[in-house]
Amino acid sequence: MGYAQKLKDLLLTAARQNASDLHIAVGRKPTLRIDGVLVGLQNEQILTPEDTQGLVLAMLTPEQKEKLLRYGDLDFSYSFEDKARFRVNVFFQRGFMAAALRLIPAEIKTVEELRLPPVVHDFTKLNQGFVLVVGPAGQGKSTTLAALLDEINHNRMEHIITIEDPIEYLFVQDRSIVSQREISTDSPSFHRSLRSLLRQDPDVVMIGEMRDRESIATAMTAAETGHLVFSTLHTNSAAQTIDRIIDSFPVDQQGQITSQLAATLVGIVSERLVPRIDGGRVPATEIMLMNSAIRNLIRERKVYQIDLVIETSLQEGMINMNRSLAELVKNKEVSLENAELYSLNPGELRILLEKI
Repeated sequence: MGYAQKLKDLLLTAARQNASDLHIAVGRKPTLRIDGVLVGLQNEQILTPEDTQGLVLAMLTPEQKEKLLRYGDLDFSYSFEDKARFRVNVFFQRGFMAAALRLIPAEIKTVEELRLPPVVHDFTKLNQGFVLVVGPAGQGKSTTLAALLDEINHNRMEHIITIEDPIEYLFVQDRSIVSQREISTDSPSFHRSLRSLLRQDPDVVMIGEMRDRESIATAMTAAETGHLVFSTLHTNSAAQTIDRIIDSFPVDQQGQITSQLAATLVGIVSERLVPRIDGGRVPATEIMLMNSAIRNLIRERKVYQIDLVIETSLQEGMINMNRSLAELVKNKEVSLENAELYSLNPGELRILLEKI
C-alpha cells in the first residue's frame, strides 16, 4: 500500500472515531486523541522513519516540502476528499519527520450546540469592541470563535475578515461577505496582513491568534476605530489575559495600552473542555463582561480584583470557572475529581459545592 492511501485510511479512521487529533511519530503506532485521551491504533504497525516521512510528504506540495526542509516545521490546512479538513503541523524531532493533525469539523456548530452560556450571543450583536476567547491549547477556542462569526454571518450584513495561520473552519457566505486570509497562501506574513487589514473595509475582524505586541496593538486599534474584533490567547483566566496583554508591552507603553484596553475590551470567554462521566467532553466557562467596575480596575492596574467582580456579577451574566464546574458536578455531568483537575482553585470549588 502506498503512503497516500495509508494516509487516507488514517484520516478516515480519525474522522470515524470522532478524534480531535492524529499523531504520527517514529517508534509509535499512529495515535488518536479521543475526548482528550491519547489512544494508539492497535491494528497499525509501529512507524519507522521511512513511514513517517512517506506519510508527511504525501500531504505536502513541492513548495511546502521546501519550506519544511528549510525551517524544520510547517503549519498548513489539509483537505481530504471533501470529507474532512485538518490543521496540520509537521516538524522534525531527533532528525525524523513527525506530524500532529487537528480535525476541523465540516459543520460549524451553534452556541447552543456547543453548550456555551446564552450570554455569549450578546457579543455577536455588537458593532464595536474587542472580544477574546482564551484557554489552553485544544480547549475549543477556534470552535467558539467560528460559532460567533457564523452567527454574525447569518444575521447581519457585514464584511467579515479572518486572518488565520492556517485557515480552520470554512464559512459559507450568507448575509455577510466573509474574506478568509491564510498566511503564506494569501499573504506572505502575519504582520503584512495585519498592516493592510484596515484598508480592506472590514466591519468584523477575526485574528486567529494574538502572537505578539504588533497583533495585540492592531486588534485594539481596529476595535478603537469602530470595528468588532475577535481573537484568542493561550491564557487561563480573564484576569491573567489582561495582565498578559499589558505585560507584553514595554513599561513606557503600558499606560497607553492599559487605557486602550479599558476602552475597547467588551468581554472575555475562558474555556476548558472537561471529560463527561458518560463519555465525551463538556465546556466549563468563565465569562467576563466589561462594566464600569472592571474598566476602573484595569485603568488602576488592580487586575487581581477582577475575579471578585466576576464572582459577584452573576445577575449581569458573568460566571467564574468554579461556578461553571460546580454546576456540572451538581448536574452529575462531570466527576468532582475531574472538576478539581480543571479548577484554578480546587479548595474554593469544594466550598462552593457545599453551598449549592
